[in-house]
Amino acid sequence: MTKSELISHLAERNPHLFMRDIEKIVETVFEEITSALVRGDRVELRGFGAFSVKHRDSRTGRNPRTGETVYVAAKRLPFFKTGKALRERLNEKKDALSEF
Repeated sequence: MTKSELISHLAERNPHLFMRDIEKIVETVFEEITSALVRGDRVELRGFGAFSVKHRDSRTGRNPRTGETVYVAAKRLPFFKTGKALRERLNEKKDALSEF
């Protein structure tokens, strides 16, 4: 699902809200998650999952084409860990589909 599909789906389920308000809400939620991760904070959405930042140290790598040694700078990467409720719901669907 893309962001525009999410906005459309929310608009269908909430006809009393204006599309521009739904767009602003979705954009604000994503921006707040992003801002928290940039600050190094963890974002937990109970039942859904948690976003955090993993730190990768700098290292010496190798270019696979040439075999040349290259320096890889340290970096921070976003990480998502699913919540228990989400995993359970996914597995319920999978188990129900395997009956067919």
